[in-house]
Amino acid sequence: MDFPEEFKYTEEHEWVMVEEEIAVIGISDFAQDALGDVVFVELPEVGAVLEAGKAFGVVESVKAVSDIYAPISGTVEEINEDLIEAPEIINTSPYVDGWMIKIRMTDAADADALMTSDQYQALIAEES
Repeated sequence: MDFPEEFKYTEEHEWVMVEEEIAVIGISDFAQDALGDVVFVELPEVGAVLEAGKAFGVVESVKAVSDIYAPISGTVEEINEDLIEAPEIINTSPYVDGWMIKIRMTDAADADALMTSDQYQALIAEES
């Protein structure tokens, strides 16, 4: 499994890549693997205001339906429209093509509270 070091991670298995005041968000390689084949994705509308820790969307797989939680508060600037037609992209490319949303962060310092790649891998090891 892959856990890019430049990303931050959450206990709910979301990843965040910060680009100045924009945060790109998706689910981790671990999460997509645990879910199995993703068959449906529900994402928020552009302009929606997200609160850290609150659900912003849904990923449905052949195994389960899971909420996706906002790791950081902010306003949705862009959604990955490709996932609506081809949700399986999350399985094949969770970090590049399978990103879900881009938000303008309310406070960029929120990202500092998220886990590093090493911390996230330690969490997964504890859960396994």
